Amino acid sequence: MALETKRKDKESPQNLVHRFTKTVRQSGLLLELRKKRFRIRAKSFLAKKKSALRRVRLVAEKKRQEKLSKPK
Repeated sequence: MALETKRKDKESPQNLVHRFTKTVRQSGLLLELRKKRFRIRAKSFLAKKKSALRRVRLVAEKKRQEKLSKPK
């Protein structure tokens, strides 16, 4: 989607830039590009599996430590 803004007669460069930025904001083009640029990728199957196994190991280790701890 190409945005085009032409200079009007007797329009200052500042007004032209202001009008251009306004059209860009209203088009939503910038938001769309930022969403593509900073997209968060979904975890792969292997990464999900590894994190789940790590959680299981941590829970088991915590239970083991509780059993071995001295009673108060």
